[in-house]
Amino acid sequence: MSMLELRGDTIAAVATPNAVGGISVVRISGPDALAVADRIFRTVSGRPLASYKGYTAAYGHILRDGETLDDGIATVFKAPHSYTGEDVVEISCHGGLLVTRDVLRAALREGARLAGPGEFTRRAFLNGKLSLTQAEAVADLIGASSEQSVRAARSAMDGALYRKIHGITEDLLGVSAHLAAYIDYPEEDVEEVTGPELLEKCRESLSALRSLLQNFDRGRLMREGADTVIVGKPNVGKSTLMNLLSGCDRSIVTDIPGTTRDIVEETVNLGDVVLRLADTAGIRDTENLVERIGVDIALGRLQKAELAIAVFDLSEPLSAEDGRILQELSEREIPTVAVLNKNDLPPVWDPSVISARFPHTLTLSAGGSEADQESALSALNREIASLLSLSGFDPNEAMLANERQRACAAEAAELLSDVCGTIEAGYTLDAVDVALESALSALFRLTGEKVSDRVVDEVFEKFCVGK
Repeated sequence: MSMLELRGDTIAAVATPNAVGGISVVRISGPDALAVADRIFRTVSGRPLASYKGYTAAYGHILRDGETLDDGIATVFKAPHSYTGEDVVEISCHGGLLVTRDVLRAALREGARLAGPGEFTRRAFLNGKLSLTQAEAVADLIGASSEQSVRAARSAMDGALYRKIHGITEDLLGVSAHLAAYIDYPEEDVEEVTGPELLEKCRESLSALRSLLQNFDRGRLMREGADTVIVGKPNVGKSTLMNLLSGCDRSIVTDIPGTTRDIVEETVNLGDVVLRLADTAGIRDTENLVERIGVDIALGRLQKAELAIAVFDLSEPLSAEDGRILQELSEREIPTVAVLNKNDLPPVWDPSVISARFPHTLTLSAGGSEADQESALSALNREIASLLSLSGFDPNEAMLANERQRACAAEAAELLSDVCGTIEAGYTLDAVDVALESALSALFRLTGEKVSDRVVDEVFEKFCVGK
């Protein structure tokens, strides 16, 4: 069955996390949602839920085979004024795992089917309640790990990207319609289409798409975080810095060189920036087999990193090991923030040796006082945001949220570029119109207005069950 055909059955799932809590919610949606709910929920007033208006709630008892499972609240939403666009009943019960499971099973026994991942949101999309980009933003909001990513997802849910793409599409549709009328009805009094006018309008749309594509990486870093490696020779304070950023003791800190041998990972929210941190083994030549494996792993991780935090000890002379790290960073061209640690001790070398190579350099004491540490974290946040071009980035503006959207926008931009080339080369208007329609098709796939079953499946399989 085509996933773009709305199934006519009724689905149910637990819409709250699979954990003990104050309440749990079992959501039922579909043409028989009210009938299913009435078979398992008896209101204290005796009125059936089907008689309730939308956006109303009733207290009552949840039943299975006439036996009371729990008491709770049933909230009624009538089609089309619901999240899915269908009749929906949400039953709130006490938040125990067993009672929640029993309430769901009761709904399934009375005719509902267990919902698949993202099936409620899928139905909202198929019923025209959300565009595909808005539906994808629902998953982004659930998975958001920073205030910035929450704001970006909220903006997308409110339709910022859809409106941007829709505006581009409307402009191009106007051009295409004018072209078609001029080509197909030459005997009619249709205003002549000129090359310069066509070129100007297509270039405006192309510029808007390229702007979205240029901001994609910045938006991705803001939402998903940067894959970040802390590197340095042994005992420069990498693990202390890792613990400072994590807010807890994630790495073992000792005076013994080579303590960290494996990768220690943590995702941290550093102000406006999310970092997927990895504390690596100190990079040095060693005869210890286990430590050498750790060094090799560190170098491999460095090769894949999007950001490096390179730590140097101000209180000890720069060594050949420091030189190797500088060489690795230079050869791999990794965006780097240099941290000159232990500034609470007398420095034995000039910090400009490092700052001359890395514009984003700061001095701190990772093991200093609480006030010093707070200051260090703020400074590090500013340097990283500046380095990754996140300073001043507005999460409320329209942005491409994932690779699917980026690929559609990139295809449309490439095809529009071809349209401009076709116009400049003096090809016939028929050829221009064909190229323009291809670009429009890519934009329709982006918003979900012309999308395949496979794409819809890929989008919603990433959702949790119940949403």
